[in-house]
Amino acid sequence: YIGISNMTLQQWAQRWGLSVQAMSELSLVLQEPIVSQVKGGKSENYVAQQAQLDATRVGCRLWRNNVGMLMNEDGVPVRYGLCNESSKINKKTKSSDFIGITPVLITQAHVGQTLGIFTAIETKKQGWKYCGNDHEKGQLNFLNIVASLGGVAAFLNDAGQFTGVINHVR
Repeated sequence: YIGISNMTLQQWAQRWGLSVQAMSELSLVLQEPIVSQVKGGKSENYVAQQAQLDATRVGCRLWRNNVGMLMNEDGVPVRYGLCNESSKINKKTKSSDFIGITPVLITQAHVGQTLGIFTAIETKKQGWKYCGNDHEKGQLNFLNIVASLGGVAAFLNDAGQFTGVINHVR
C-alpha cells in the first residue's frame, strides 16, 4: 500500500469507487463529517455532503444531478442532466447540484396524505456570495422556476442550512 499514508479518506473513497451516498451514510453512522475543511472555510463538497445528511435526517431525498456532454462511440454528442437538451438551454438555465423530493403532510383537502415537493439545491463553498455572473444567473433561473411552481429551491453555502430551507414548507 505504497503512498496510502498521505491519502485522505475522500481520496481513498474515490480510489475504491465509493459513492457520495455511501460516504454520507458512513458519516452519519460515525456521527461526524468525513470531508476536510479547505483554507478559509468549508469546501463545496463538504456543504453538499452535509445537505444530503440533513435531508436524510428530515426524511427528504436528494440525488446528485450531473450535467454535461460526452461523445458516444459513433462520435455523436450525448447531453445529460436536467435543463441540458441543448447548449442554448443550458446557458440560460442551469439545473441544481441536487434534485430531490421533500415530503409534506397535507392538512385539509388531502388529509393524511404525504405529497412529495420537488426540491432543487445548489451547493456552494462556505462563505460564497452571489455575484451574478452568467453561470450563477443560470443557476438562479432554475431555482426561480422551481420555486415559482411550488417547489423547494435554494443556494446553500454552509452546513445545516438545508433544514431551515425546508422548514417553511412543512
